[in-house]
Amino acid sequence: MRKIINDPRDFVPEVMEGILAAYKDKVTTLDEDNRILMRNTPVKPGKVGIVTAGGSGHLPVFLGYVGEGMLDGCAVGNVFASPSAKKMEEMIKAADHGSGVLCLYGNYGGDTMNFEMACENAEFDDVETMQVLVKDDVASRPKEEMDMRRGVAGMVYAFKVAGAAAEDMLSLREVAEVAQEALDNIRTMGFALSPCIVPEVGKATFSIGEDELELGMGIHGEPGIEVCKMVKADEIADKVLDKLLEDMPLNSGDEVSVMINGLGATPLEEQFILYRRVAYRLEEMGVQIYMPHIGEFATSMEMAGASVTIFKLNERLKKYLREPANTPFYTNSNK
Repeated sequence: MRKIINDPRDFVPEVMEGILAAYKDKVTTLDEDNRILMRNTPVKPGKVGIVTAGGSGHLPVFLGYVGEGMLDGCAVGNVFASPSAKKMEEMIKAADHGSGVLCLYGNYGGDTMNFEMACENAEFDDVETMQVLVKDDVASRPKEEMDMRRGVAGMVYAFKVAGAAAEDMLSLREVAEVAQEALDNIRTMGFALSPCIVPEVGKATFSIGEDELELGMGIHGEPGIEVCKMVKADEIADKVLDKLLEDMPLNSGDEVSVMINGLGATPLEEQFILYRRVAYRLEEMGVQIYMPHIGEFATSMEMAGASVTIFKLNERLKKYLREPANTPFYTNSNK
């Protein structure tokens, strides 16, 4: 294992220390607990709080989106492991500004179980909560079982529009409705070219041939839908886009935002090669692209590969997507 780390057991705490040292004007810990990151900028009284949680190892998800215009708090566990219900509960209470808290997170067993307990306990202390689960990974389940799909990079769009709705002083139910409306119009699919190594494990999470790619791979190394021989970038883009359009058809005149998300070890140049093909295909269909996102938004340690997300917009979602945000890893100036 070749990683720029100290003791593998200190991997998560030292990552947190680095984030806090770099962005202390935007974020802070809750009661010096380095597994709970909170917004460190002024909040309007009565604004709905928005929180998330999940395993470490996916930066910028989840920690990178705490701040103005997006999340009020984030709790993290060990690499690829859920934080405890207790930490989630503490975070929820701290994020309540008087109008309740939306828990917006990926559909994974440990996270859902712990958030259920955390919300139940927070309700005992008169903190109103609602939960919206991200289920955008089309490869994880067929369309008729979409409620069981995994949450992947599309959650970043949900954080953005829900955060803007909360800044607009909508009620808890209204913010939850905006988040769900966004997620109903978001589809993601990824592919992996290599495994990653969890520091405390010290070995690859799965194996894949040098001349192979896995289509539909999950961000924790969950199996995809097909292992195939490595092909050219345009063919990869076409395979992924075809699956997304099969699941969420688009028509001429539709407007979308496109996210090309590197999984940790994919150069930006290669991401732009993918984007050019996706953009060409969509523009050929008469679909307009608004505010494309190209970069690393939800990684899997040092996994090579990428995901493509399509976010179908309407006027309300478009408005909230372009609203200002200022977090460690996402800044939008509304220009």
